[in-house]
Amino acid sequence: MYVNGEIVKRKDAVHINDVRDLILHIVADAPPPNWVKVEHPRSIEKVVALLIPGILPSTLALPPLPTSATANPNVPLSIPLPAESHTPIPFIASTYSHACPTRAPGDQTRMYSVLSEFFQCQVTPQERAKRQAQRASQRAFDSTPALYMLTLKEMIDNEYPVPSYMADVFEKGPGWIETPQVSEESLLLLPADKLQSKIYAIDCEMCLTEDGKELTRVCMIDYESGIVVYDKLVKPPKPVTDYMTKWSGITESLLASATTTVAEVQAQIMPILAPKDGPISILVGHSLESDLRALRICHPRCIDTAVIYHHPRGRPLKPGLAWLTKKWMNREIQTRGDSGHDPEEDARACIDLLRAKLKYGPSYGEYKTDFESIYERMGRASGRGGPGSVRSVVVDHGNPGVMHGSKASSNVPCTSDEDVLNGLLQAIPAHEFAFGRFTGVADALGWLTPKATAAEAPAVTLAEPSPTVLANAQATLNNQLVTLYTSLPARTALIIFTGHSDPRRMAGLNARKSAFESAIRSGKKAEDIDKADWWTASDGRELEEEVEKAKRGLLFLGVKG
Repeated sequence: MYVNGEIVKRKDAVHINDVRDLILHIVADAPPPNWVKVEHPRSIEKVVALLIPGILPSTLALPPLPTSATANPNVPLSIPLPAESHTPIPFIASTYSHACPTRAPGDQTRMYSVLSEFFQCQVTPQERAKRQAQRASQRAFDSTPALYMLTLKEMIDNEYPVPSYMADVFEKGPGWIETPQVSEESLLLLPADKLQSKIYAIDCEMCLTEDGKELTRVCMIDYESGIVVYDKLVKPPKPVTDYMTKWSGITESLLASATTTVAEVQAQIMPILAPKDGPISILVGHSLESDLRALRICHPRCIDTAVIYHHPRGRPLKPGLAWLTKKWMNREIQTRGDSGHDPEEDARACIDLLRAKLKYGPSYGEYKTDFESIYERMGRASGRGGPGSVRSVVVDHGNPGVMHGSKASSNVPCTSDEDVLNGLLQAIPAHEFAFGRFTGVADALGWLTPKATAAEAPAVTLAEPSPTVLANAQATLNNQLVTLYTSLPARTALIIFTGHSDPRRMAGLNARKSAFESAIRSGKKAEDIDKADWWTASDGRELEEEVEKAKRGLLFLGVKG
C-alpha cells in the first residue's frame, strides 16, 4: 500500500495535508497521492478518520525513529504483533501492519493546529475560476462592511472573548460584561432607516500594573462621519509599574488626571455598542480581541483588519497595522518614535483599510485565498452519485458545529470519549465520511490544556502520568476501537492518525520566550530581569528541537474487508 520509493524522496515525513488529500481522493475527486497506492478507491464505500493523540511509538513497541544518515526516518515501520509486543492497545497491532510517521504543520518555533490543517484544503482550478468571478461581482455590487464581519469560528480561532449566547467557549472573569443579545422580533419593529448597523473603529492603549496590562485609554470613531465619539483616559485599578510609553503613548503626567474606571467606560460605551433604537453596532479594529479583553467586553459583531488582510507568509501569522497601512494605503503611521502610538491615528487607519476592501473587493490585501473546507469539497464531488451525494459528519468534543465541523452535513457535540464512540456508532451508517476524536489517552498523559479564560493561562507542567490512570485510559481506548471496528460495514476505510507527540516542553519554552520578549518590549533591560528568566540562544536551539519532536505523529491505514 505504501510507496516507499516515493516516501524516501521526501524532505519530511507524510504531512497532515497528505492524509487529508488521501481521504479526498477516496471520498471526493482529488487526484491519487504518490506516497500510497489505493486499489479501486471507488469500491471503498465509507471513510472513518480518527484523530487520537497519545499513541506513541513506544506504545506499540516500535523502535525509535532512526537518526543515522543511512536510514530514512519517514519510511513506515512494521508493527510487531500483539503477542510479541505486549502493547496496551492491541487493536492497533492486530488491525494494521505498519505505522507511517507523520509531521504536523508549523515553523521552527511553533506547531500549528492539526485540525485546521486537516479540515482546510486548496480549491480545484474550476472552483478557483468560479471564485474569481464571484469576487469580481462582489467588487462591483457589494459595498456592505458587514461582509467582513468575523464568523464565530474566526472569533474562536483568533481567541476573541465570545458572548455566551453565541457559544459557550469563553469564561468571563470578574468585571466582565457582554453586549446584550437583540431579538429578531425587536428588529422587525424598527423603521427602515434604523435597520442599518452603525460601525465604529476602536483602539485601546494599555499600561503595565502589578496585575498585568490594564486599560488606560479608549478611542472610538464613527465610520461614516469620521467623528471621534469617545476618547477617554482610564484609571487602572492598581498603580502603574510601567507606562510602556514607547507603545502606549501614555505618560505619568498624562494619566495623572484620569478618574474614569474600566467599569465606567463599559457603562458609557455600551449604549454605543447596543443602541436602543437600532441593531447591535459593528466594531472594527486591528487584533480587536486585545482591545475587547482590555475593555473586558464580549461583543458579537467584529471586523478585524489583522484577519481580513493577510500576512505575506500566510496564516497563522498576522500583519502589523503600520505595515498594512504603508503597504495598502501608502501612508505611514506610528512614526512618533518613543512618544508611542496615537489610538485615534490607529483607529482611522482601520477605517481606511476597511474602505479599501469595500472599494477594491474581498481579494484586496489577501495572499492566500483559494482554500475551503474539506466538507465543501466533498459536497461538490461528482464521482459518487453527483454533487451532494457525499454526506459527512463530525463527532467531537465541545461544539464542532461552530468550529471545524461548521460545513459538515451533520455534527455531534460530545463531552467524553464515550459520547464520541456512541455518536460514531449512530452516525456512520448514514454518512459516507465520519470524523471523530478520542482524547482520553492524551488527557491521561497530561497533554490537554483547559478552556481559555479571562485569566492568564496556567503554567505548563511536565509531571509523569499515573501509570494506573494511563493504563486504564489505554485499555478503554482499545475497547472503544474494537467496538467501533466491529460495527463498521465491509469496505470501510478506518484511518487513524495521532497528529503530534508531547507538546508540553515546546509550550513551556514558548511561554518563557514570550514572557522574556514581552518584558523587553515593555522597556525593561536584560539586567533588570532575573537571569533564570532570560531567553538565550541555547534556549532557542532547544525550542527548535522540541518543536520537531512535538510535530512527530503516526498514521495507520486500513480497509475492513
